[in-house]
Amino acid sequence: MYQGARMPDAHYRSKTLATWVAVFGGTLGLHRMYLHGLRDLWAWLHAVPTALGLIGVQRLRDLGQDDRLGWALSPLLGLMIAQGMLCAIIYGLTPDERWDARRNPDHPPTPTGWGAVLGVIAALLIGAAALTSSIAYGVQKFFEWDLESQGAARTAAVQADSSTMLSISLATSSQRSVTDSSCS
Repeated sequence: MYQGARMPDAHYRSKTLATWVAVFGGTLGLHRMYLHGLRDLWAWLHAVPTALGLIGVQRLRDLGQDDRLGWALSPLLGLMIAQGMLCAIIYGLTPDERWDARRNPDHPPTPTGWGAVLGVIAALLIGAAALTSSIAYGVQKFFEWDLESQGAARTAAVQADSSTMLSISLATSSQRSVTDSSCS
């Protein structure tokens, strides 16, 4: 009756429902709670990076796009969305026989309809958009700040050169005036 270390479970776990739970609640770990129960530590840990990512997005909205802490935290939300969508894709594309053998060993095999496939399509669209936008924003801000720091370094160098040139020209003009006054 027992399979390995797994206890027999009377609850049927639908592949379609698991896919859609991952699409809508994957960032919070709801898909893991559905599959593994409320005692799953990994499910509860999903909330931490999601909350940090939301804090980053809120900071960007409140303080503007140049907030470096918001820039560092906001990709966490994109990554958590992408991982939730990846789980939905994996669940939805798992063959029915394999799903039932792993998740529903005490139940007869159940064919999955189009619901899981539609969930995979939605997850692919949402996950790709979240991941690419997170990467694009992060890289864009990195290069903007890099160019800004290079520009500041160039400005400081130009100002140093200007002050050096001014000092040289003042010294030269004062030497000329001393020379002119001594000659007359």
